[in-house]
Amino acid sequence: MELIDQTLLPGEFKVISCRTAEDVWDAIKVLRVRGAPAIGVAAAMGVVVAVQNVPDDEKAVLEAAARAADYLATSRPTAVNLFWALDRMRRTAERCRGSGGRAVKEALLAEATAIRDSDAAMCRAIGDHGQHLVKEGCGVLTHCNAGSLAAAEYGTALAPLYRAQELGRRFRVYVDETRPLLQGARLTMWELMRAGIDCTLICDNMAAAVMRQGKVDLVLVGADRIAANGDTANKIGTYGVAVLARHHGVPLYVAAPSSTFDLRLESGDEIPIEERGAEEVTHGFGRRTAPAGAKVYCPAFDVTPAELIAGIITERGLIQPVDRENIGRVLR
Repeated sequence: MELIDQTLLPGEFKVISCRTAEDVWDAIKVLRVRGAPAIGVAAAMGVVVAVQNVPDDEKAVLEAAARAADYLATSRPTAVNLFWALDRMRRTAERCRGSGGRAVKEALLAEATAIRDSDAAMCRAIGDHGQHLVKEGCGVLTHCNAGSLAAAEYGTALAPLYRAQELGRRFRVYVDETRPLLQGARLTMWELMRAGIDCTLICDNMAAAVMRQGKVDLVLVGADRIAANGDTANKIGTYGVAVLARHHGVPLYVAAPSSTFDLRLESGDEIPIEERGAEEVTHGFGRRTAPAGAKVYCPAFDVTPAELIAGIITERGLIQPVDRENIGRVLR
């Protein structure tokens, strides 16, 4: 299994090989691969990697697949696509029970490939359903990275931008740097510049100013988990952007595939929020930026209440207004 090491961008473009489940777990944990859809695809492929060198004994293959799925599920707690993909791999293995070890391996590879391909198709559909929001000459603000690096192909929050560009529209994008790991500066800017889209990098604390100046007509963000009522977990800082957008009368849309919804959770209060190590704040990219011994609170995500979200763009259509009834209608 090969993937782009996103921790090295934009300075270095490097493709790394993951040959064990441990390699995949590490890649997910340290953010070499990130973005909810991409994490799901990587985890599914991680199960395939885990069984490839196991002898073709059915019991051994099934046990290896189960161990790998349980292990990979511990890598990150918030992105529901991780658990959705691993559940699909577990069900595939169980369906093949009795067909032999080789058949189980082949079925797992086919399922992981299907997860990747369906994610790519879902992202393209999100672009189709959201492109009308990106009007000629408008200004769009993004937070974190939810483009092709965060998914199998087209991306989620950037998909409407790519589709609008394909349709010949001109627009400008303001990219939040997205502290503390600068996914916006390092990844979204890298993607948009390569695509030839007019983009401008801003510090996170500039978002209010550019909205007040009338430069922003639309906010597009991704999601890592969406509760049944529409409350959405996304990269830390998204909630603040949503509050600013509401104050300035700017609509904020979430773009996410149906696999990002966790309908078992009634509201965002139930979404587990991952906390990252203090060094991500105190040692930005290896250089100390805070006094030794400083206390640090470093949640990776926050939750934006549904009432601050103008709509959720999915591969099945636009959910608007965002409430339990409309979510159920579109997802059904």
